[in-house]
Amino acid sequence: MYKKKTKIICTISDKRCDAGFIRSLYEAGMNVVRINSAHTTLESSMEIVNNVRKVSDRIAILIDTKGPEIRITEMDNLDGFKVEKGDTITFADGVDLVSSKELLYTNYSNLVSEVPIGVKILIDDGEISLTTVGKSIDKLICKADNNGIIKGKKSINIPNVKIMLPSVSEKDKNFIIWATDNNLDFVAHSFVRNKSDLMAVQKIIDDKKSHLKIIAKIENQEGVNNIDEILSHCYGIMVARGDLGVEIEYQKIPIIQNKIIDKCHRRKKPVIIATQMLHTMIEHPRPTRAEVTDVANAVLQSADAIMLSGETAGGAYPLEAVQTMTKIALEIEQHQTPFYNIELQNVTAPIAAVLAKCMVDATSKLPIKAIVLDTLSGRTGRYISAFRPNVPVYAKCYQDYVMRELALSYGINAFCSDPYDSKEDFIKTEVKALLKDKCFNRNDTIGIIAGSFGTSIGATYMEISTALNMIM
Repeated sequence: MYKKKTKIICTISDKRCDAGFIRSLYEAGMNVVRINSAHTTLESSMEIVNNVRKVSDRIAILIDTKGPEIRITEMDNLDGFKVEKGDTITFADGVDLVSSKELLYTNYSNLVSEVPIGVKILIDDGEISLTTVGKSIDKLICKADNNGIIKGKKSINIPNVKIMLPSVSEKDKNFIIWATDNNLDFVAHSFVRNKSDLMAVQKIIDDKKSHLKIIAKIENQEGVNNIDEILSHCYGIMVARGDLGVEIEYQKIPIIQNKIIDKCHRRKKPVIIATQMLHTMIEHPRPTRAEVTDVANAVLQSADAIMLSGETAGGAYPLEAVQTMTKIALEIEQHQTPFYNIELQNVTAPIAAVLAKCMVDATSKLPIKAIVLDTLSGRTGRYISAFRPNVPVYAKCYQDYVMRELALSYGINAFCSDPYDSKEDFIKTEVKALLKDKCFNRNDTIGIIAGSFGTSIGATYMEISTALNMIM
């Protein structure tokens, strides 16, 4: 049976997180659970974690931080106020003050001084556009570009303007520490602008001596411009097209997405495509043709993972959304070919990288039905994944968190057990187990990649033969 290679991330809300619900999504193809800290507390997030672990220890858990974002402060009037094109809107600095029609305040204390005249201020993901037309010492004067409603706590984007927000808020720090204490797998940090943003997160993780891995969310032009240095300081990338599409002209997003995916392939970094992939299915049981094409294009571009947000967090058809993604991925993946000629960059284990490339190349010349590998750190699994083999890959891990990290890597089926005394024991035992699970047949040719000298060396040998020969 053909197994899905593209991984699926589902956002789970504390309002719908029972184990039965999570199990249904997992059985439909979900690999990673995402918790959005903007909409949960530490206590309610813990409920999600506990229920995920009741279902399977193979499901990775990702916590999403708010990052350095600007929002309007709360309003007494929850319905906000109407604006019409040409209306004057005034901002002032006051992080603890309540916004009103007369004055808008934000959670950033230096907005007035740092925003110049003549730029756009976009509210609520671009629903309202303002142009700055004047300023004084303590006020920023804007004109509305369109009709709409301004409400409290809505997001603010200021394209092409550098704002000196701290990378990690106090709430973010608390969630990151909580994630390390509770053995989560990934932290997706929002609005990453440069390596300094990631280093601030990494320091918290290092201080806790945690294995937590950082996913950098690319959501603005500065992040796009600094993608190479960002890739050097994170585990993977999320192309978060919601805010990215507000910060950058929408027609440029497809090319940016494609370029980031290509860079991640060469750097062996998992890449996630996110935002509104099946947005219609929040309210309807079927996707639009455009949404199907969007998901298919992400799979065609060979993203490691595709993500659902509101579709599974609060939508009316969460199970159907996951099933739809799985069907699209299964169909498209059958028409893809491996990356035989890709040149990996920043290789830290050259022997493992060469073996990975040779093994994937061998699948085009020999009737290899599966690749089996062992990996202490997950690195060999990521090397294999980077070449996008068209056969199933089974990765034996020796730490449960490494197994879950590989839940984000294209085409890797990871499992965990105790170490073996020798490579012969590893091969015989694991091939027998995979035969028992009907992953391949006794007469099928399979490839083995493994190592005997520890994580610093990585994989050092490969074997190709029938499963029968491997267990004799």
